[in-house]
Amino acid sequence: AYLLSLEQVDILADEGRTRALRPSSIKLYGQLLSRFAAEAVNGGVDPSEITGLAALVIPKIAERGLRSMLEKHDNKTCQSIAQTAILLTSLAKALGSPEVELKQIARLAKKVSIPRQTGMTSKNMKRLRTLQNDTQIARLLSLPDVIFSRSKDPQKLHRYALAREEAVAIAILTHCPIRIANLSHIHLEHNVQRPGDGRAYLVFAAGEVKNRQPLEFELPKDVVRMIDRHLADRSPTLCPAGTSWLFPRRNGSDAIGPSELATRISRRVRKEIGLDVNAHLFRHFAVMLLLDAHPGSYESAGRLLGHTATSHTISVYSGMETRAAAKAFSDLVTSKKKRTS
Repeated sequence: AYLLSLEQVDILADEGRTRALRPSSIKLYGQLLSRFAAEAVNGGVDPSEITGLAALVIPKIAERGLRSMLEKHDNKTCQSIAQTAILLTSLAKALGSPEVELKQIARLAKKVSIPRQTGMTSKNMKRLRTLQNDTQIARLLSLPDVIFSRSKDPQKLHRYALAREEAVAIAILTHCPIRIANLSHIHLEHNVQRPGDGRAYLVFAAGEVKNRQPLEFELPKDVVRMIDRHLADRSPTLCPAGTSWLFPRRNGSDAIGPSELATRISRRVRKEIGLDVNAHLFRHFAVMLLLDAHPGSYESAGRLLGHTATSHTISVYSGMETRAAAKAFSDLVTSKKKRTS
């Protein structure tokens, strides 16, 4: 009942939800609450005490559940623990818990909270460093063309078609740095719009995007040709004729899952050019190229990624410009040194 309430909106109400949560978020909340109930029992709560969701936000039960989770993480908080604590705070408010209990739950949530991430993770920075030279950049950007240039082997049609499908995904990401959930769910009629003059646009309405910002990209002509060549040749090897998804499940009934497509993209890049590039890294890669060419263009970078605020773009990517500035200074020193030697 609680999860169903997250789908309901009353825009005229003084209090309450004014925007429905996404189905994926609602599903995640259900999983977190189910897990937390189990953690509370693991922490010593008698199962008979958990007669409903209200029991989970009784401070002593909430604390036991959180302690149980912390013990499994060497008494250190993590994203899932912090997320669960925030959810408990929202749940307590929704259930009308007494003010004193709300404050206790809020204090627990604050203790396990994680500071907001600023800048990219060290792992992503390490991956990007391998792309900070022209040779590696060229290898990644030309990979889709390399795959499409290969001759078809009648004995390996399925493998050939899969490689082309992955090449299309990589080609789109290099020009349109969208999230993997949007990439995997591209519908050929709804998301790929063709005015009839040879141009093609990749379009996502606000409701399809994670942060509800509409996105639109004009697809380069070579990418459009690549898509058309793949579509003309993919059936029946990959899916039935007339399938409406660009990246479909093999029976054509729906789009492929985001995690499956992401795994295939990473595996393909690693196999072909030996680089560790996941689907989300293409977004960071796009900003790296943009800021290297146009230092300070955070607003353009934010628009490219569909960010709601330029401040968010700056907080994530300011480190990139620091690197570029340091390199420019180093080059300046080197040039001065050569002049005096």
